[in-house]
Amino acid sequence: MIIDMHTHIFPDEISAAVIDKLSHVSRTPAFTDGTLNGLKKSMDAAQINFSVILPVATNTKQVEKINSASAALNEKNFDEGIISFGCIHPDFTNYREELSRVKNFGLKGIKIHPVYQDVNLDDVKFLRILDRAAELDLIVVTHAGLDIGFPGVVRCSPQMACNVVEEIGEFKFILAHMGGWKNWSEVLKILAGKKIYLDTSFSTGKIIPRNDSHWQEEDLKLLDAAKFMSFVETFGAERLLFGTDSPWTSPKVSIEFIKNLPLSDDDKNKILGDNAQRLLKV
Repeated sequence: MIIDMHTHIFPDEISAAVIDKLSHVSRTPAFTDGTLNGLKKSMDAAQINFSVILPVATNTKQVEKINSASAALNEKNFDEGIISFGCIHPDFTNYREELSRVKNFGLKGIKIHPVYQDVNLDDVKFLRILDRAAELDLIVVTHAGLDIGFPGVVRCSPQMACNVVEEIGEFKFILAHMGGWKNWSEVLKILAGKKIYLDTSFSTGKIIPRNDSHWQEEDLKLLDAAKFMSFVETFGAERLLFGTDSPWTSPKVSIEFIKNLPLSDDDKNKILGDNAQRLLKV
């Protein structure tokens, strides 16, 4: 089984405009059209069994609407391998009640994005949300490290993530982009031994650029096989989760990267789907 723990879609009526905007900001091309049907087609082509959609609320007014829409999306599309998480915003006043609603909807977790939401991960606004999510046994996925669209901005550093774990204790906590995009040396040093999960999204191989001469060759490098193996050695294959950040990487290329690693078939299967299957209970 292959489970993609990190994907994004946009409403059909705005997907083209959103993809165009984000593609220009990131100077990278999209690999799908950003729609639900586009995601399903890419899943079929790459033989992915389940994809987890991670919505982000960029303001408080979006929260309830997104969570209701996510529940409806799951009801209609679970049989086709679609699992949408819910969302929350650090400034959302009734976060305790809303997270209970997320749980009652049957949503398996939430996505937060400290950069887009302009609050540090270890700020009390997030700590209280994470504590409530842990209480409800919800999975929490956070963007971690730098963001390609916000150069130099880090609102979820490895140290901030460490502070969260020390404050909240153990819970179902996934740090996207191998624990901190482009902060990988710090991830290995600061988060070693912590009971967290890391997803592989937008972190392996190299960035595929648009043809506008924006990127230097050195900037395009992400984790190669040798560096990735250092994460396996530090955290164990059982703490790594396959993710693509669809529509921003090629699912086939991302899967092949994992399959070509010098790992046992058992460890490859853990990363590609078994770990996620256990977390999601599917």
